[in-house]
Amino acid sequence: MKRGLHPALLFLFSSFFSFGQDKSELIQQRIEFISEHLPSETLDFSYLTELLNDYAEHPMNLNAVEEGELQAIFLLSDFQINAFLLHRRLYGKFITIYELQSIDFWDQETIDRVLPFVRIDDKLDQLHLSVKEAIRQGSYEATFRYQTIPQKKQGYTEVSDSLLSTSNAYYHGNKDHYYTRLNYAYRTNLSVGITAEKDPGEAFFHGAQKNGFDFYSAHAFYQGGKYLKSFALGDYQVQFGQGINFWTGYAFNKSAEAMSIKKTAQSLRPLKSTDESRFLRGAAVHLGFGAWSILTFASMKKVDAKLEMDSTNGAFFFASGTDLTGLHRTNAEISHRNSLKETIAGTSVRFQLRRIQLGVQAVYQGYDQPILKETLPYNQFDFRGDRVFTGSMDYSILYKNTHFFGEFSVNASTKAKAQLHGVLLALHPRCSFSALFRSYDRNYASFYTAGFSENGSTQNERGLYMGLKFQPNRSFTMNAFVDVFTFPWLNYQVSAPTKGNEVLFQLNYRPNKSLEIYARYRQQIHQQNSRDLDGTVPFIEDVQKMNYRIHISYTANEYITFRSRMECVSLKRLSNSNEKGVVLFSDVLIKPKSWPLDFTFRYTLFDTDSYDSRLYAYENNVLNVFSIPALFNQGSRGYVVVRWTFLSHCDVWFRYGVSIYAHKKTIGTGAEEILGAKKSDISLQFRVKF
Repeated sequence: MKRGLHPALLFLFSSFFSFGQDKSELIQQRIEFISEHLPSETLDFSYLTELLNDYAEHPMNLNAVEEGELQAIFLLSDFQINAFLLHRRLYGKFITIYELQSIDFWDQETIDRVLPFVRIDDKLDQLHLSVKEAIRQGSYEATFRYQTIPQKKQGYTEVSDSLLSTSNAYYHGNKDHYYTRLNYAYRTNLSVGITAEKDPGEAFFHGAQKNGFDFYSAHAFYQGGKYLKSFALGDYQVQFGQGINFWTGYAFNKSAEAMSIKKTAQSLRPLKSTDESRFLRGAAVHLGFGAWSILTFASMKKVDAKLEMDSTNGAFFFASGTDLTGLHRTNAEISHRNSLKETIAGTSVRFQLRRIQLGVQAVYQGYDQPILKETLPYNQFDFRGDRVFTGSMDYSILYKNTHFFGEFSVNASTKAKAQLHGVLLALHPRCSFSALFRSYDRNYASFYTAGFSENGSTQNERGLYMGLKFQPNRSFTMNAFVDVFTFPWLNYQVSAPTKGNEVLFQLNYRPNKSLEIYARYRQQIHQQNSRDLDGTVPFIEDVQKMNYRIHISYTANEYITFRSRMECVSLKRLSNSNEKGVVLFSDVLIKPKSWPLDFTFRYTLFDTDSYDSRLYAYENNVLNVFSIPALFNQGSRGYVVVRWTFLSHCDVWFRYGVSIYAHKKTIGTGAEEILGAKKSDISLQFRVKF
């Protein structure tokens, strides 16, 4: 590693940071939990920020809220939710928010996290509104966003029409990103909206996108009735059990919260994000009859795929799997656009009686052309054909201080099985234990899944996770887990079955609301092919990755917040020299109550030996934009976010970020290559809401 960065260690302690427990911080924390184990610059988690913002703007009435709504905000454990419902059942309606302090498992930190999303009201929410009342009392929102990178990428080079029509090295559109959203909502019960997006490089009102935006999405959604629990028309998302049978959108996996291993399925919800692949398009209805409920849904949409001609019979077949990027910039990407018709239908029947929840699900997925990808050693057990039928059962049982949960799923065609079983155990109000076992057959196939896993796929994996959370006093909290896993068959670029493990330990110190410090150690061991190639089958070697992080937060006053972090990584493998990396950043957040302006500043220094030793850090951005850039090589990065609120109904966000690399003459490769050592980004967003 380069020595020039080491004096920057002083930078870590030049400013302490904090982020009071306001709404934006809570939303950021949950996003960070996901991003730490799904590190990518392309995943779209805006649906999660949408969900939390909805509850932030329309707090839940604690005297009427149900279990599912409490689970939806991802801030409470099942023990805490059950204790809350039991308290309300025994003692009646809440009179004051201070009553939360008397509920088992609800410490002050939990209450602080939840407060921005809840309220106390003696009156139940009125759901039986007339059309006139709904129109008058609802909220209307219009959002417009523009993003660009000022530097020119090679893919935007002006070339002749003949070269543009034959080469995949150039983009058909400009480098700008456009986003428009119009939405009406009444609390979280009614929502009608339309979303449109154009990605950088995609044509706009010409070429393959003569209708303007490349992606359009619309929905009408209702929830909250006694018998008609919810209804969706247009684009929506469906989730079951623990995600091993069917789950659209992304979900939590492992995180620094050792007890956050149980997924909370939001049975039905509208699509408000710009995820162009993991959603359903059609209609769904969720009915309830006492302790029983049934969800039925149907979807038909076009998906991106590469179709090729079978020379033996002249029939088309789908060769290389669905394309989930949603990008249509080059000739190849445009040729994949909407080339495969997907039909999905399913039903879920559930029984819920206080502490017991049981569910049975069946899902059919069909395609108008068979999927016949090239057979390679690692993928020979992947799905091939034109239809998939899966059935599953899931359960959630709370007995005293023990919570059992799990799901079992079967692929009807291959008889392959996937199962997951877990337990959460409250040993003491200050000590909890968690364990989770999963086993996914190598030929289990279900395209929309989000089961707890190490390799990101509900296939070819077995593992055992154990976690512990301990709070010796009000100031200290300790989280730790160990996860041991095996892959019984080959994985991509791995020529043999492998095994590995992950260990995490985190200690939090929070003596008051103004100061919080945590230290984290994380070790991952995976087996991969050796990089020492001699023309034969490569042998398998251990790759050890260790991360060390210290994170300090300090609230100077009600207007100014400071944050700083140092994270180091160490990478070891036999066939490569050891690598190291370090990232240091500091934030300043200024939110004066008397001003219509909010400011967020960050400055980052990073130094890693290669892309393999890269590090990720969540960044603030304009509302509902998810940003986690990969930091590697040597350089610095900074950004500023400004929010201006005016006329009580209007907000304008502006963000400018820039990365400057040392010892580099180009950034990126291929069509994404930028000449020079500087890369910046600009975001401008306007929202009006009334």
